[in-house]
Amino acid sequence: LVDSRDLVVLITNLIMELISINDKIPLHQHRLTRFHSRSPPHISVHDYLRRLVEHANLPPSILLSIVYYIDLLCDMYPGFAITSLTVHRFLIASAMVASKALNDTFWTNQTYARIGGVSPTELAMLELEFLFRVKWQIVPNPESLINYYHSLVERCGDFEIERPAL
Repeated sequence: LVDSRDLVVLITNLIMELISINDKIPLHQHRLTRFHSRSPPHISVHDYLRRLVEHANLPPSILLSIVYYIDLLCDMYPGFAITSLTVHRFLIASAMVASKALNDTFWTNQTYARIGGVSPTELAMLELEFLFRVKWQIVPNPESLINYYHSLVERCGDFEIERPAL
């Protein structure tokens, strides 16, 4: 069983590495996406992700799906990159999409919008943009989520996967 708090740390580390690389790329007007904000929000990525986990009750499968969606969206939408201007909107949209795709019960768009600090209209537009960009391929293979988890742990020297006792 994976602790969501540990996953928040692992995913934050990955995202912060991506941001440190992608924020160095000059931003051009023609490369703006619906996920871009005018300026970075004042909440850190770690605190925002923790807020989503706590208030939207995101289980580990949803958190790992967010990592899967980073690769999927960047692959299928070359104009998109995780930056300090896109990360928060990406996180709330991908958390909502994953929850709807993988859970039998999920919150309303209004609730996700309130938790994420965006308007319901904006979140609906982000959701549609996301879904069209990934061609509605939103249900990850369970084995790929396990592989993403192993990769996250391997990238961070402070964590290791506990092996079951024989």
